[in-house]
Amino acid sequence: MRFEVSKVLDAIEARLTTDPALARAVVDLSEIVRYADLDGGRPASMLRLGLVIDALGRHVAEENVPVYAVVPRGLLSDADLTSNERMVVRRWADDGVVEVVPQLDDRVFEVAELLGLPVLTRGRAEQFRDRRPWVEEPGRLLAAVPGAGGPVLVARVGRGEVPPVAEPSPMGQKLLSRVWGCPDPNCSAYGSGGDPDSPFADMRKTTSPVSQPPPSLRSGAPTCPRHGARLRDAGPRPAVEVLSVRIDGIVRQRFVVSTEKPVVVGRAPEGGGGVMLGQWLTDDARKWISRGHVRLALRSGELSAQDVSTNGTGIRPNGSFDDDQRITLNRDETRTLAADDIVELYANVHVGRAKLWSSGGVSQPHSVMAEAPTMAIRKFER
Repeated sequence: MRFEVSKVLDAIEARLTTDPALARAVVDLSEIVRYADLDGGRPASMLRLGLVIDALGRHVAEENVPVYAVVPRGLLSDADLTSNERMVVRRWADDGVVEVVPQLDDRVFEVAELLGLPVLTRGRAEQFRDRRPWVEEPGRLLAAVPGAGGPVLVARVGRGEVPPVAEPSPMGQKLLSRVWGCPDPNCSAYGSGGDPDSPFADMRKTTSPVSQPPPSLRSGAPTCPRHGARLRDAGPRPAVEVLSVRIDGIVRQRFVVSTEKPVVVGRAPEGGGGVMLGQWLTDDARKWISRGHVRLALRSGELSAQDVSTNGTGIRPNGSFDDDQRITLNRDETRTLAADDIVELYANVHVGRAKLWSSGGVSQPHSVMAEAPTMAIRKFER
């Protein structure tokens, strides 16, 4: 069973991010792990985070939905978690996939406000509206509650509206336009990795400037939420575009292209860092689509697609599915993509800006709990 739990925690880890461009909701991990009514189990369990992530995926009808988890430092030594769970949370913190803060304070709501994201919490809007009036907007506070087919998200305000694709607040846009540096060089979010000559230097993980989380604001000054130190402005942040892979009408994955890092999409791109589609393709599509099929790059505010395949890449101008308008790129040909253009690797295998698709198109996304041991998630008899 321990092996199965570890596999679930690994699956959950793949859905955690502090990248402002990819996160779809914000959670307080110390709150989520104590939702004992979701599984009838022990007082605190990390597996409940998986249940809530699954509920978010069903709510937005999308696969592979990532969440931004804030962790108060006290959770890392919480005796209600198993020693393995505490070790996993510490690893997540060191790797920068969750954000650790000394005290929770208002950080969850600060992140949600700066990034325009919903908060998954059972708190009521009245508790927060004096400081954060936006919590009264429909769909911004979503509570995970038990449902017939697993936990469901219930809007604290409104009638269950699906939260819109996030738009950072004006202050969020300002903060996210800069790269920030922490005085602690080993800071996983804003550090440089420490002494490069250290024997452990290659083991340290630091967040790329492209995907740094938003700083905390203390007395109006950008501050490291983990170390409480004032951050230095290290220059302009690379521009990004958030894209989605949509296969057979289902949004399978979001990814980021930045001015610093082009991305190759294909059946199984080599070298790491690409977007692999093979697990979602039919046999015919897998034969047609090259390992590395199309290279997407961002330069001077313009997104471009370059064919690097054997069979060519299609462009659907303005998202039109009129085959007379379809443009084919052959090997090494490049085209600048307009806002609504869709890249077509094969029939019903598409890549486009994430904003193009308002619905993910799937009612039952793949569950991160697929490997969970039955005993860990069953309802106990009272």
